[in-house]
Amino acid sequence: MIIRYRERAVADIDEIYRYLRERSPVGAENVLRQIRVSVEFIAEQPLSSPKTDVPNVRVKIVRRYRYKIFYEIVEDVVEIVHVRHTSRRPWDAKSTD
Repeated sequence: MIIRYRERAVADIDEIYRYLRERSPVGAENVLRQIRVSVEFIAEQPLSSPKTDVPNVRVKIVRRYRYKIFYEIVEDVVEIVHVRHTSRRPWDAKSTD
């Protein structure tokens, strides 16, 4: 499937990278690599990740680094909606956080 990133997801990934790069440049690259691998998995098997409480939104967990990738399937496109660490409070899709 085609992958498309919403503006929010791009900002999330940029923020994750900037935050981690200050602490460990190598660690930041490793996390981004695993996020990319997980997005590739989503593209290949979009229905394999569980649904969330938000209609039409699924979540793929990047287990090693504990990030969640929220996405929607719109026809033949997977739209990456949001990426966040599992230690943060649960995502409320209706809020701006």
